[in-house]
Amino acid sequence: MVSAITKGIRVSVETTYQQDFSNPKQHHYVFTYKVSIENKSNYTVQLLMRRWEIFDAGESRKIVEGDGVVGQQPILEPGEFHTYVSSCNLRSGIGKMRGSFTLEKLMDGKLLEIVIPEFQLISTFFQN
Repeated sequence: MVSAITKGIRVSVETTYQQDFSNPKQHHYVFTYKVSIENKSNYTVQLLMRRWEIFDAGESRKIVEGDGVVGQQPILEPGEFHTYVSSCNLRSGIGKMRGSFTLEKLMDGKLLEIVIPEFQLISTFFQN
């Protein structure tokens, strides 16, 4: 698991290679990642947008942007957290992801850019 704290918001990511849904012979590797966002600040925030950079050893960098996370734009009071699971497909079986969330401080409308720490995606096919 990797974690980073930006402006009082902790983002942690844990990845899992999904062997049952992958097919290495077809260059299809599936990973899930569990993201936890914890509000360790003293203010209420709402997650508005996400931006991912996906690096596949067999391809170039891919950018994915959009509103919220898995169809939600959660509001987090101080001390609260939001967890969700999503997935990523790679062609090479080795890659990494990193990114950012845009959150809004609800008390003043200020936008915060929150770091999603870089994490590795490595299939068990390549591990010793």
